[in-house]
Amino acid sequence: MSNKKFNKLNTQKLVPSLGNVIADERAQQKLSLDDLAKMSGVSKGMLSQIEQGKTNPTVAVLYRIAAGLHVEPTMLLPTTPTMPRVWRTIRGDDEKYLFPASPGCSVRTLSPFNLEKQIEFYELIFKPKGELLSEAHYRGTEEILTVASGTLTVRTGEKEVELRKGDSAHYAADLPHSISNKGKAVATGFLLVWYRA
Repeated sequence: MSNKKFNKLNTQKLVPSLGNVIADERAQQKLSLDDLAKMSGVSKGMLSQIEQGKTNPTVAVLYRIAAGLHVEPTMLLPTTPTMPRVWRTIRGDDEKYLFPASPGCSVRTLSPFNLEKQIEFYELIFKPKGELLSEAHYRGTEEILTVASGTLTVRTGEKEVELRKGDSAHYAADLPHSISNKGKAVATGFLLVWYRA
């Protein structure tokens, strides 16, 4: 047998099927097929066929199974253990990731550009009285801001909160919002933008 065929067979054995992943997750949660059927609305017979690899679920059925297991649907998709893991490095002195966002505020991107409109991660640096104004993002977008130094004020819609070093705020970003430094010292923070929709 050639090395190519051997490697292909080996990979097939290493990669769990969709049914295996669902069965493993169900077993970890100590659920019977009857339990999962009640929780997902998918019949016991259908679940059994899926777990045995006799049939593949539609996207709608997969979502119902994931909801029954209280996991994201992507967690049930098989992965190849031999595939290389994602590995990217962003150096602190790489200027292409640093840009002025508005007067008194500079932003350094900490996440790869190709992840934009999925998850974005930033370091924010505010001079005294610096402010970052944002229009409403896509429906369902959320942000999490953590203050590393100084104080920052977050305003979203009609709500406003002042954050000190170590504080975090999780808020809706699908309406106009702002982050500002009303203090007299430089303030820094880390911002995660999550496009849920």
